[in-house]
Amino acid sequence: MKPTPVKRILIVVAVLLILLLLMWGTARAQGVQVTDDRGRTVQLARTPQRIVSLLPSLAETVCALDQCHRLVGVDRYTNWPDSVRKLPQVGGGLDPNIEAVVALRPDVVLMATSSRAAARLEALGIPVVALEPKTHADVQRVLGKMGQLLGVQDAQRVWRATDAGVRAAAQSLPPAARGARVYFEVNPGPYGAGPGSFIGETLTRLGARNILPDTLGPFPKLNPEFVVRANPDLIMVGARSAEGLAARPGWSALRALREQRLCVFSPEQSDVLIRPGPRMAEAARLMAACLAEKTAGAAGKVRP
Repeated sequence: MKPTPVKRILIVVAVLLILLLLMWGTARAQGVQVTDDRGRTVQLARTPQRIVSLLPSLAETVCALDQCHRLVGVDRYTNWPDSVRKLPQVGGGLDPNIEAVVALRPDVVLMATSSRAAARLEALGIPVVALEPKTHADVQRVLGKMGQLLGVQDAQRVWRATDAGVRAAAQSLPPAARGARVYFEVNPGPYGAGPGSFIGETLTRLGARNILPDTLGPFPKLNPEFVVRANPDLIMVGARSAEGLAARPGWSALRALREQRLCVFSPEQSDVLIRPGPRMAEAARLMAACLAEKTAGAAGKVRP
């Protein structure tokens, strides 16, 4: 007796499910291979299920790829999304507590290339993938690497959404906001964000002009007198740096401070702004809101 049309459909569905399971099992059995930012090729026997992240932007990237459940530990600075706050903290990203990391039995540890922990962890047989995004292109590339590592299809969808968000923030700005000369202070060194940094690239896309030359590098430590001489139209700074800003030699005379064109970001906002990852569109919106507010009615005041 021939099977009915419904039975034939059920048979086809069952076969497809079996094939998908076989393909998934084969992919896991074949493992995964990723070349990190040290130029090291890291070979894992299977897609990692237990991950320790020692860099906030990498943990955020894992979660943006809908794989937050694989994180079993983070560094002390990782605080987004809220779910990661419940995870064990293993110290700082540059010098984590190695014993605490090992106790979590990770399949892989994610960290910055500048971390000093890689050699010790690898000596203990724990695979390390070091990725350190510094520009918009780096963020896109790291998303691809993370998708490869985690077995996530079309990881670049996150980049496309992020890039579209930055573009939308730029398009939202009124003409008066464009061309403003901006100083963005990363921390009280003072360290500024140069044009070649991901922060500087966002400012450029928003139509702002950076007072720092590209030759100083992405995040140069500055002589405070440099900012006085540059005399920016607008200053962006985190709450941690804002105290005593006007007390710096010569800063009370700065155009931006005299005319109250200063944006002070909360610690939560600063975290968004200084992390090169999937929240860069939100960072662009924060910068755009600052530019729009502080340049409103400033026609003729922003220098050509």
